[in-house]
Amino acid sequence: MGSALEATVTLPFEPDYIDEGNDCYNNVESCALYRMLPANARDYVKASPHLLEYLHILPVNTVGIPLFLSELKRDLKSMENPNVIYPVNDSTFVHIFPDQNDVRNWYIPIEPSFLHSVKAILPVIEERLIDMIDALDEEPVTEPARIEVLKNFIRQLVYVQEPNEKIDPSLLSGGAKDLKSRIKTFLTSEVGASANPQASGHPQLADGRLILSQQEYKALEYLMIRDKIEMGTLKPFLSDQYIEDITCDGVGPIFIEHKIFKGLKSVVGFQDSKELDAFVIKLAERIKRPLTYRNPIVDATLPDGSRINIVYGTEISKHGSNFTIRKVNEVPLSILQVIESGACNYMMAAYLWICLEYGMSMFVSGETASGKTTTLNALTTFLPPENKIVTIEDTPELTVPHRNWTREVAKAKGKGEGEGSEITMFDLLKAALRQRPNQILVGEIRGVEGSVAFSAMQTGHPVMSTFHAASVEKLIQRLCGDPINIPKTYVDNLNLVIIQSAVKLPGGGTVRRMLSVNELVGYDPETQGFSFMAAFVWDPATDSFTFTGRGSSYLLENKIATMLGIPENRRADIYDEVDKRAKILERLHKAGYTQFWDLFHMTTKIKKQGLLTIEV
Repeated sequence: MGSALEATVTLPFEPDYIDEGNDCYNNVESCALYRMLPANARDYVKASPHLLEYLHILPVNTVGIPLFLSELKRDLKSMENPNVIYPVNDSTFVHIFPDQNDVRNWYIPIEPSFLHSVKAILPVIEERLIDMIDALDEEPVTEPARIEVLKNFIRQLVYVQEPNEKIDPSLLSGGAKDLKSRIKTFLTSEVGASANPQASGHPQLADGRLILSQQEYKALEYLMIRDKIEMGTLKPFLSDQYIEDITCDGVGPIFIEHKIFKGLKSVVGFQDSKELDAFVIKLAERIKRPLTYRNPIVDATLPDGSRINIVYGTEISKHGSNFTIRKVNEVPLSILQVIESGACNYMMAAYLWICLEYGMSMFVSGETASGKTTTLNALTTFLPPENKIVTIEDTPELTVPHRNWTREVAKAKGKGEGEGSEITMFDLLKAALRQRPNQILVGEIRGVEGSVAFSAMQTGHPVMSTFHAASVEKLIQRLCGDPINIPKTYVDNLNLVIIQSAVKLPGGGTVRRMLSVNELVGYDPETQGFSFMAAFVWDPATDSFTFTGRGSSYLLENKIATMLGIPENRRADIYDEVDKRAKILERLHKAGYTQFWDLFHMTTKIKKQGLLTIEV
């Protein structure tokens, strides 16, 4: 059994204790607060009574009843004092609670274990579970199998009391606590260390089974699975599709970067550095990358594909251990969803579609958190469906929709492993050239693998990658300098550079935009300069894009039109194809094919029907 991954909860309001709270579970319809709720909220609290219990302690007289939403739309970004509850999975909800004194509002996860103080009985359950697990003939391998075994064991250790069921008082020791007592116990960080349930005042039967209410049973089962098998305290954050980044800077709250409500602070946090150190050590063990004083920094991938960086100890992190998680969407955004966000438009997408279909190499470049990987991933739907794709990454983030996809990930040298155990992106890229791919996607080019990528381009392998540079000039400087050292004459093997950035709009708020799409034309040995032209540019004043390359695109007219055998006097016809594809994307969008996989299937079908054939 793993150790618990737990932090402390500090509510941002003084709880209102409503006496009827305990009776609401037996007869929801009789609950006055329930009757005040809108219809969709009633459905939620019927299925998840712990949500109703949370509402019972919320000071609704001063803050009002929260707005219940099944999904969050982008127009909520302008909400000044959000008081919103939304589900993150079947059993967990999040309350965005306004803070009038801070730019960051509160993020409150409402889990089945919330306000149900089963902490006191955890040591009892854990001790008994150890004996049961030791008696297992065969240890379950997969996570679902481990969860099922754990659920089965918990069922054997407890007796779940029906709402109106009476149990012989002579069998009981202790009793269920009222709402006020349970909240106070929940909000204290002490966990009962005694393995004697009677010491915690919890009732049990003569055969030793603990008597739990239905809510306590659900809370116990949820908490045991969450902390022993899943990611502990981090589970609601990792389950929330609207979260981009999760940060713990040291002692204090966990901070959130939210797609809709931007910067938030969580009620979950750490009160002292020992508590935090213990948490990050267990977290690192859970992902099989243990921390030590000699190796206090870990870069790894969580089971859901999110990137995590952990720094351990106060010697190098003065506020205490810290960690940052960059979440990855399970289903990547499609290019139509990128268009919805305003990062580009249909014409740009259509132009990139033609370029990628006909084998142009492309870099998406920009600063950290500018959305480079999201854009690169979204554009993979434009690669011909019959192509063989090889992806090379140090942290697996890319998802390619193609059936013929080889996914390769660099491997760091493990503890105690000898020479040769490390596999770098450089090694993988060299191996990829022998695999005859139609496209090679590199997660990010940072070092010597850059020279191999450009060698691949020279031998006719289109390469797509992300890169850290804020302009085409800076990108070329970095490519030609240490440690990448690309010969200047190689640089024009790269055809396209998208410059992307997180920018502030005049009306406030930060958004991601493709600032320009640039075509690299060539290198002049005499002037030692590079010529490139912007095919598209973003106008910050109007937040719109201009097709500056219409009528003068080097790639469309000199590369792709030549490849297709279009005679010189008809080169301008290629722009009609861009217009046609822009209209196709717009129609698909209106028809609702906005999801990543749906869009790929539809573009595949369109290609198969011959609608993308350019007539010569």
